[in-house]
Amino acid sequence: MIIRLLLFLLFFAKNLYALENIDFIVVYKEKRDIALYKEGKVLKKFKISLGFEPIGTKIKKGDGKTPEGLYYIEDKIRESSYFLALKVSYPNPWDIRRALELNYHPGGQIMIHGVPNMGYDRNYHNSDNDWTEGCVAISNRQMLEIWKKISVGTPILIKK
Repeated sequence: MIIRLLLFLLFFAKNLYALENIDFIVVYKEKRDIALYKEGKVLKKFKISLGFEPIGTKIKKGDGKTPEGLYYIEDKIRESSYFLALKVSYPNPWDIRRALELNYHPGGQIMIHGVPNMGYDRNYHNSDNDWTEGCVAISNRQMLEIWKKISVGTPILIKK
């Protein structure tokens, strides 16, 4: 039993690291798609959910908007409120400057993540709804597939 558990954990841990690194990620907010690029070609595309107020770029904490701009994957987080999470480097210096000029806090903690670990409702937490606080959400199966292909430092462009 212990050997079986150790083998499972070893297999799972191995699959949490990037096996086939992609070069670039593009999020198309209007299309509700995320595309993974390798050598200039789309490797995979997935349907996504966005922040609960998806039109426009994020300006301040709590506005429910998904940011727009050029960022990178800052961290791969296993222990989160969601299945797995990829931390996006929001806010960048331009986001901070814009927020401060408007006397706002820019917010932060923008992620690409799966569904919630607790309180999951399949009728609400799906790609037909924009339900996050500004993050990009996908199914857990898709999150695991992306997780395997992403390394910290991978660039991400979030477009209108």
